[in-house]
Amino acid sequence: MSDEPLIPKHGGYRRLKSFQVAQLCYDVTVRFCDRYIERRSRTHDQMVQAARSGVQNIAEGSEASATSKKMELKLTQVARASLEELKLDYEDYLRHRSLPLWPEDDPRRKALVARRCATADEVALWVKEVWRQQDGRNGGNGPDGQTLRGKPPGHTKGLTYAEPSANAVHVLIGVACSLLDRQVAALAAAFEKEGGFTERLYRTRQQRRNRP
Repeated sequence: MSDEPLIPKHGGYRRLKSFQVAQLCYDVTVRFCDRYIERRSRTHDQMVQAARSGVQNIAEGSEASATSKKMELKLTQVARASLEELKLDYEDYLRHRSLPLWPEDDPRRKALVARRCATADEVALWVKEVWRQQDGRNGGNGPDGQTLRGKPPGHTKGLTYAEPSANAVHVLIGVACSLLDRQVAALAAAFEKEGGFTERLYRTRQQRRNRP
């Protein structure tokens, strides 16, 4: 039986699905805030920082796993909490502007998840497609309750995609949170079964002492 490595493989966070979706949420949030929220406002900064915290803590936790499984678990939970905070910010944005939050059974939620967007541009394209469908059904009334046809170019540009955009990010954050919930559960189970660096150090010493 080969010796257990004292410092196991760690990092590799870019391959984690949770990191990929959290990073997508961050990229889309930066765009959303720059377009729909006053840049000098505290809300703008808080939303961008919450999105960034989700990404950074997943990465930091992955790197910390080399010497502290407990720290990895803690930082992954911090990432989950940051994204939950961001999710509430999007709900507040919609509520304060009397815009609808898509219900859990809304087919657009499932459609976005199935689309498996990998970049902010892909999400933006999907949002435009959804808006065009809504615009057609509403006889020219966009998702923000504004009549868009016949208006000068750029007249409603600032708010045209606000409602589907906020809902789209809300959906993606939900996906990231679900992935992190599973990740936290797996980390907790592994920590309970195998312990952390201290236990690994003890086992390594025992293996060396027991060598003939």
